[in-house]
Order: sequence, then structure tokens, then C-alpha cells
Amino acid sequence: MTAYACEGCRSPVEAEDLRCAVCARATPARSQHHTSPAARVLRCDGCGAAVAYVAEVRAPKCAFCKHVLHVEEPADPLEVAEWLLPFAVTAADASVALGTWLRSLGFFRPGDLAEAAKLEGLTAISWCGWLVDGDAHVSWTADSDAGAGRSAWAPHAGETPLPFRNVVVPASRGLRLDECVRLVHRYDLAPLVPIGQAAPGAVVEQFDVQRSAARRNVVEALEGEAAARITTNGVVPGSRFRNVHVAVLLRSLSTRRIVLPAYVLSYRYRGEVHRAIVHGQDARLTFGSAPWSYRKIAAVVLVVALVVAAIVASVAASR
Repeated sequence: MTAYACEGCRSPVEAEDLRCAVCARATPARSQHHTSPAARVLRCDGCGAAVAYVAEVRAPKCAFCKHVLHVEEPADPLEVAEWLLPFAVTAADASVALGTWLRSLGFFRPGDLAEAAKLEGLTAISWCGWLVDGDAHVSWTADSDAGAGRSAWAPHAGETPLPFRNVVVPASRGLRLDECVRLVHRYDLAPLVPIGQAAPGAVVEQFDVQRSAARRNVVEALEGEAAARITTNGVVPGSRFRNVHVAVLLRSLSTRRIVLPAYVLSYRYRGEVHRAIVHGQDARLTFGSAPWSYRKIAAVVLVVALVVAAIVASVAASR
């Protein structure tokens, strides 16, 4: 996608951007001459996810949450994914991973969970996000144990330049932000390919905001990245930190629109349906919701209460 320089801050501006993602300056009227066909998307009535419209689909259900979808025709041009990260995990691998995960959940889950759970749905999905590169000037304040003297904490402040490379900022509405963050850290982005060269065989989530309209999302992600980096690379002195605050002034920003692989699974245990997610490159990362064994929890609480009561009675008797 062709990039232009913002007339204000000279940061890269992409053809469909209505405003600069760095300084929010309105872009020239070139975006009004966008010639791409109007988008049609299927919008989920439950979680809000957007997926590509396929005319042959009848009574469609959302791949993320199984709610009914309806057709939307947005007036503004939507962003389109340019790059795709292929699946390295098969559907069969994902099904096995679900059973392995259920067996690993520990004592307080039902003993027959893995055996009694029935897989009801398994969908390969490619969820959308921005791959961000940028340079920023970061101002920061923090408390640390460096120079604290007799006190536990001492205040510090400073400024530092920080480059950001290959930072994934989730744009998904079908997956929750915390789910995307857990998935992101396991992706190897080296196999990215142009999306036109790949047939993913998966539900591809659509972008439903412009990059410039999502500037706050991108900046918040970079602020979080900056806060983590200044406390781990020695910018903030000390070994313990609290009240870390950063302000990020972007000097440049460029993005690629990507989709990333995952499986969304639904399984039923004793009449209740639960949802799990399997990483599309590394099936060892599986997580989701699972039932608790309230009998086991109650039994442990009762045993602990009896032990505490016995100790109290013993102490009382010894006085």
C-alpha cells in the first residue's frame, strides 16, 4: 500500500488514512479518490467481530462466539489485511491440544473433565492486528529502590529515545484483548506472506477501523511496551519499581495490516458449553474456560477448617 508523508510532521501516511496517525493532521483529499469497491462484512450481533461476506453462506454464525451475523456495508473504506501468518498447527493437533490442556488443569477441576468433555466446534480463525514500527521520544517517571537510603522507594525521572520494531497491536473484536496478548508473545513473524499468495482455509477477521482512527490503540500499546522496556533494560535505575508512568512522543510510525492464526474451540461438559483457544503456531499454548469441582473445593475448605479448629483447641487446652 502506497505511503505518503504527512504535511505536518512528515510521518508516513497511508492512502486510506483520513488523519495522520502521529499528529492527527487531516490528510490531503487523495483518500477521497479511493477506488476500492465498497466493503461488505458480516457483523456478529454478540461479540462485534467482522468477517468477510460470502454470498453462499446461509444462516451464518460467528466463528468466535457462535452468535448470528448480519450484513453491513460501511460507508467509509475499511482497512484490508496485507500479510498473513500461516497456520503451523492442524485442526487435529488443536483437538489433541484441548484434551492435553484439560488434563493439566489440576486437582480442583472435575476428575473426568478430559474424558467427559465433548468437542462441539473447532474453527480456524485468522484474527487481525497491526504490525507497528516506529521511533519515539519517551519521558518517564518511576519509583525504584535505587538511592532510596532509609526509605523503601526513591523517585526518578528521565527521557530516552526508543525504537519500536514489529510490535503487534491487536485490532480484533472477536477475541478479547487479554486473549490476543497471550497469543502474541508466541508468534514467530518470520513466515509472514502476502495474503494474496496464501489460501488460509480459515475465517479471516476484517479490520473495521482506520489506522488513524485507532491511533489511541496504537499509542497505548507503545506506551505499555515502553514502560516494560525502560524497567528491564536499565533506563530506570534499580531492581524494584512502582508507579511507572511514560509519555510517548512519536517521531515516526508505519504499520502493516496482518492476520494471525488461532483456533477457537467449544466443548460441552455436563450440559455446559465452554470456550478454549489454541495458538495457531504452537499448540502448547491453549487456554480458555473450564468448570470447577465445587465438591473438591468444599472438601478442602472443610479439612482446612477442621485442622484450624483442632490447632485452636490444642492451644486452648495447653493453657
